[in-house]
Amino acid sequence: MSGLEVPLARENQQICRNDVGNCVVVVLADRGRLHRLRDQLAQISPPPTALVAVGDQETDALTVARLNPAIGRRLRQRSMARWLLPFGFAAGLTFTQITDLQTFAFLGPWGEPLVGGLLGLAAGWMGSFAAAASIVPEDDDRLRSLRNRLNEGNWLLVVETPRGVELGWTLLQKAGAETVVTLAET
Repeated sequence: MSGLEVPLARENQQICRNDVGNCVVVVLADRGRLHRLRDQLAQISPPPTALVAVGDQETDALTVARLNPAIGRRLRQRSMARWLLPFGFAAGLTFTQITDLQTFAFLGPWGEPLVGGLLGLAAGWMGSFAAAASIVPEDDDRLRSLRNRLNEGNWLLVVETPRGVELGWTLLQKAGAETVVTLAET
């Protein structure tokens, strides 16, 4: 494994973030071509911000966030929870205070609003899952075709460049790629 590959799944989740210039996936039938292309792309100036080889004896596609919608959904859920949990707590606390419902009156004047806030917190947590699941990735068909290519025995090279930096298209053409799939472009 070279220094360009990101071995940990947590670090692979950063592949193809929203602030990238270009994010393309190159499909190659030969593993040797994959390594040559990766090495050639690493030599260009400025180099790509990420080069991840995916396939047999390489990085698993399930650990790369851009190729696995479940990781993206989990990241969206955590992001939504950051603001829905406090909002839900405040809403539950406020609802308990402004209504005259005495559902938890046995807990006293401090316990009843606290339980209302905790119930609102739980509602916010459940809402974060519902909100994250309701977003359908726009490139589902492209990801499905990439997974099919992997199942056929091909290798993928995920290439990410920063904004304003042109991708090494001539190197991609010379590599004999079966196809190049664009996942993000500015």
